[in-house]
Amino acid sequence: MIRCFNTNSKTTADEAPAGTTRSKEQRIMAKKNIPYDQKYYDPEIECMPRPELEQLQLERLQTMVQYAYDNTVYYKRSFDAAGVKPSDIKTLDDLAKFPFINKQTERDTQHVGSFFGELCSVPEEDVVFMATSSGSTGVPTVSPFTQEDFDLWQDTEARLFWQAGMRPNDRYVHGLNFALYVGGPDVIGAQRLGALAIWAGAIPSDRLIFVLKQYQPTIIWTSPSYAWTLGQKIKEKGLDPRNDFSIRTIIVAGEPGGSIESTRESIEELWGANVVDFFGLSDIYGACAAMCEAKDGLHIVEDQILVETVDPVTGEVLEPGSVGELTYTTLMKKARPMIRFRTGDIGYVSTEKCSCGRTHARIHVTGRKDEMFIVGAVNVFPSDVEYVVRKEPGLTGEYSIRVYDENFTTRYEVSVERAFGSDEPYDQVSKRVEAALKAHTGVRPAKVIVFDADKLGTSSEHKAKRFIDERESAK
Repeated sequence: MIRCFNTNSKTTADEAPAGTTRSKEQRIMAKKNIPYDQKYYDPEIECMPRPELEQLQLERLQTMVQYAYDNTVYYKRSFDAAGVKPSDIKTLDDLAKFPFINKQTERDTQHVGSFFGELCSVPEEDVVFMATSSGSTGVPTVSPFTQEDFDLWQDTEARLFWQAGMRPNDRYVHGLNFALYVGGPDVIGAQRLGALAIWAGAIPSDRLIFVLKQYQPTIIWTSPSYAWTLGQKIKEKGLDPRNDFSIRTIIVAGEPGGSIESTRESIEELWGANVVDFFGLSDIYGACAAMCEAKDGLHIVEDQILVETVDPVTGEVLEPGSVGELTYTTLMKKARPMIRFRTGDIGYVSTEKCSCGRTHARIHVTGRKDEMFIVGAVNVFPSDVEYVVRKEPGLTGEYSIRVYDENFTTRYEVSVERAFGSDEPYDQVSKRVEAALKAHTGVRPAKVIVFDADKLGTSSEHKAKRFIDERESAK
């Protein structure tokens, strides 16, 4: 395949570089013969009318529930104990009869009876790849993939990359960790689409900046916090992220920032590039959902994943649009089926047709159940704080939150940084940030601590640790 690059300007993948013409062979992707200007990677699937999509989901759900019952020790035991059987699935609503699983279920069953444990449905010799969770909330959990699973995953990844605007003439830098991380192999999805993939991984910032300057890639994937940090480091070197590089699209994942408007717009302004949020779980795939050009939630691949929203306390299934805990069921993955996996993510689901034309539901993740805190009877998420800090002028955008108990009451304090070169008095910064947080969340923080730029210590080359929970209930 012949690739056409313009390293001096940010032309779209659908445009030929100035002064050149593109042949038919250059316009057409060899693998699937998709014209570069075709909007959808797989229009039959992406734009399937919802009645047809839900019928497809039902057929795949029936097959998967039967498969899980017949091939896994855990699901047979769990379904029998709950008094349900695969034949009970007559409609999609019947899934509510079946028991949930969660991270604790994974931990309790992994390595029991076999290396991959009681949730695994295939012998170890059929597994070709494994990833693990970060272990940030406990013992890491292992996610196995058969070759069929792996291929399906990367085809899905190619679809989501195309949705994000990637084309075969793009140069793509994969700036995510490869070490046991489920997002690492997603680079293969870019290759499958036809893009030139640069396997950077978790390299030091100076090295990554060299890669971006030397090879002038058009797309990078990293975390939102690192996209911001990297841009600031580039400016410290006397370079301009907007004009000295060719990045036109930044794919972000691993943190909520990509779906927080103020954070996304700050990164876009810094780089002069489009920011596209992706969402994934090691328990499912590397990426399960992604933004489209409408930037109104993330389209989840409903042909492979069934999403429910349930009450975090009662487990009752909620109507689309209601805020609750997002719960997923895999419809295709064979190595380890996940039936009603409770993620701990709080959000809601939109099922109406998107303005982009895709019919697949959009998820809106608003926070984590285990990071929500209640102050004065008001539910507050770290994403609420991030929204304010990223939007408030005169700050770097870095922040941390400390939640603690005092006199039998939950309180929180926020630390922020003044912008580079700012001489605004600390107390003045503190007062206006307090007021902004009160206006947005409904509750004033106990304290806002102000640091000089680059002194807070939260900037990270990957996920940033910004939430410190010192409540007794968290110990």
